[in-house]
Amino acid sequence: MSDQASGMSSVKLGFAVGWPAFWTGVPFKFVIALLFLAMGVHPWEGAGLAFLLLLSIPIDIWALGLVSKTVFLERLRCEPPGALGVTLWWQGALLTVPYLWVAFKIEGWTVTGAKAVTHWTLAFFEPIPIAEKISIELVLWGSVATVVLTFLILGWLFLFGLLVKRQARVASASGESYQGLIRRWDLLRVPADQPLLLTVFVGVGVLLVLWFWGAMPVTTPHPHEDYEFLEKAVKPFKPAEALEKAEQQMAQAESAIQKLKKKSNK
Repeated sequence: MSDQASGMSSVKLGFAVGWPAFWTGVPFKFVIALLFLAMGVHPWEGAGLAFLLLLSIPIDIWALGLVSKTVFLERLRCEPPGALGVTLWWQGALLTVPYLWVAFKIEGWTVTGAKAVTHWTLAFFEPIPIAEKISIELVLWGSVATVVLTFLILGWLFLFGLLVKRQARVASASGESYQGLIRRWDLLRVPADQPLLLTVFVGVGVLLVLWFWGAMPVTTPHPHEDYEFLEKAVKPFKPAEALEKAEQQMAQAESAIQKLKKKSNK
């Protein structure tokens, strides 16, 4: 293991790999989620969530491989092991699944306990206006929950950093100069055939846009296909009846005008 890796804390190393890898893969996951929403599938529950997690596997492997190799070359000054992205992904998955379950339970117990203690504490200071009481409660139990959540995140970063350090131990130190390492780092991110990459990127983008608009449901309000229309009977127009009705209305108006004139003369 290189001197840079041994002198770097596990939390810092886990953050250096995990955080950039997360934001590297998020835009692609957003595209998948938007396509699911256009098709009427919720990506946060049921089958939509399962498919989103399944499609996120190659994205996470690629993002972890790209970011971890960059960190190994630039910051640790060592040669990245083969299949580094795949190794960090399956080891991180084995770590994250049980850790998320435990962290969810701990955070839930913390919020419940903090709320109970907050209500018990504020009971000694009654009466408190409703608005101020809500604000105080939110600050008290929210602060405790935020501190616990921060420690849980740091705990995950520490454990994930240990996994990265484990890979750094088996990596050999690089004998290249810093400029040579930076060149290799750039080649990881910028492919040699840039026109081909641009063509593929534009083509995939056009296909995704067409897929998105093709799957988008109709948003113009329209009756459902099972809606039964009730036909209103249209009465035939009779000129004689219309004239008679108009004469009656004129007579009523004339009598009303006469009454108004009599009242004004009095």
